[in-house]
Amino acid sequence: TYAPKLILLDISDINCIQDVAKEILNCYGCVDILVNNASMKVKGAVQSISLELDKKIMDANYFGPITLTKAILPNMISRRTGQIVLINSIQGKIGIPFRAAYAASKHAAVGFFDCLRAEMEEFDISVSTVNPTFICSYHRQPAPGNWEASIWK
Repeated sequence: TYAPKLILLDISDINCIQDVAKEILNCYGCVDILVNNASMKVKGAVQSISLELDKKIMDANYFGPITLTKAILPNMISRRTGQIVLINSIQGKIGIPFRAAYAASKHAAVGFFDCLRAEMEEFDISVSTVNPTFICSYHRQPAPGNWEASIWK
């Protein structure tokens, strides 16, 4: 067994994910199970949410998990074993009002991981998506009229 090692990662910072994946692989040699469980969300009307915030949500909820998965995947493929899990959201299956950016990012993630599941079957790598309903998570309360600050992490 290995002693746990804490490695901090901002999943929305796409540029640092490759380095973190290398650090993990250098430390342990392989990843048996990768659980993608980070997320950001914002609540607000489509016209009230800036394109910049839409992009941040997409980075954290779509590009972050796929970038980390792609960084770990070659090691799993070479060993012909592994399990990848995406903890997503029911909003990756249905959209609801005032959650357009979040739902769009979760729909994209479901599509990617569904395709990945089919591609990884020949390598005996399991890919699962979990789509729970609403969960309680950390929230920063925004100032009135400040949708940019209304980010759930």
